[in-house]
Amino acid sequence: MTRFIFGCCLQARKLTINFMFAFEELKNQVPDIEIVPMDINGTIGAIIPRENIQDIARLIKEKFGFTHFIDALGVDRNERKMRFEVIYNLRNPETKERIFLKVRCDERDPHIPSVVSIWSGANWHEREAFDMYGIVFDGHPDPRRMYLPDEFQYHPLRKDFPLMGIEGSIPLPISEDMKVRMN
Repeated sequence: MTRFIFGCCLQARKLTINFMFAFEELKNQVPDIEIVPMDINGTIGAIIPRENIQDIARLIKEKFGFTHFIDALGVDRNERKMRFEVIYNLRNPETKERIFLKVRCDERDPHIPSVVSIWSGANWHEREAFDMYGIVFDGHPDPRRMYLPDEFQYHPLRKDFPLMGIEGSIPLPISEDMKVRMN
């Protein structure tokens, strides 16, 4: 990968960074799967089709050594198509490399296969993405909500969720000193 670094005189210098892992290697392993490589703030990443995430994740872990699951997070892109995104942050402890895998799904079908069977550390993160965004992880061993009651029908980190919440949707505790402040 080639980057240009600008000094104080605004002269471009060419700097070559060699990564041990490249998504081109992964594309050679699975040529029939569409993998879209990208640069995410200096870290390599790729968009993976959701139906192939388990196969790609298993291959990345077993063949390329990305055994350390750092985290996963949900994103509401607020787009008409492929509104939601899950970003997996992975690390190879031997080469000290980090990569991102992005998987997108539509609002009408917010299902993504779970990677808990590959990285057990994904359990908590997938549950949180379900609770906050409504992304359903198919095959997850414990698909309960984490923070909100089971009867709560909404997902508060979605961009269309009202800032002040939904009145009457969940009873909020009010302490005595709060009652005094409200009057």
